[in-house]
Amino acid sequence: MKTYIPNAITCLNLLCGCLALYFAFNERLEYAAYLVGIAAIFDFLDGMLARVLRAYSEIGKQLDSLADMVSFGVVPGAIMFGLLSQAEATIPGIPADVLPFFGFLITIFSALRLAKFNIDTRQAESFIGVPTPACSMFIASLPLILATSGYLYDDFLLNPYFLLIVTVVFSYLLVAELPLFALKFKNLTWKDNATRFIFLGISVILLALVKFAAIPLIIVLYILLSIVKKTSTS
Repeated sequence: MKTYIPNAITCLNLLCGCLALYFAFNERLEYAAYLVGIAAIFDFLDGMLARVLRAYSEIGKQLDSLADMVSFGVVPGAIMFGLLSQAEATIPGIPADVLPFFGFLITIFSALRLAKFNIDTRQAESFIGVPTPACSMFIASLPLILATSGYLYDDFLLNPYFLLIVTVVFSYLLVAELPLFALKFKNLTWKDNATRFIFLGISVILLALVKFAAIPLIIVLYILLSIVKKTSTS
């Protein structure tokens, strides 16, 4: 029976993704964003439980990727579609009714990322390219910031150039040959986990200070610390 527990958690991840899609396409992007966060928690839990219970299975691996494709592939594309639909300006040469569909570049490159991850033996202990949950959390944070900032960031976050840059940059980072550390602790020593401790400490401070606006900063910090860690060990 224990072998089914991680798969059940994975299915909850998938359910969150399905519900998030409903809200995203009904212009309730903040609800979709909350569900992305819940899906990320389930995505963490299913892997943790699989390790604790030693409940590994091929079907679990495939189910996890399929659930991630919905929650962290299709959903962020739909959220970006919604944000680009709300964009307060247009881009010359791109019809206003075509612009939102560029958001689904995130979905396409998320699929490529997940396919690469499943066959890349280098990613057992770390990542090559930005993980789909990290990309999704960055994009999902944008409607939450808009919903809680009292129009403070509307001109910036709903600028179509900014949204397109985010879309293109993260589409690239999903499949880039960029080594990134994973939050997996084999022990609690500072020597082996300095980067992880620094990342978690700064993340907690940022969340306490600026709430939802901290999320994109944390994702950028994660990428920068990974680059620094790679540079210092090469």
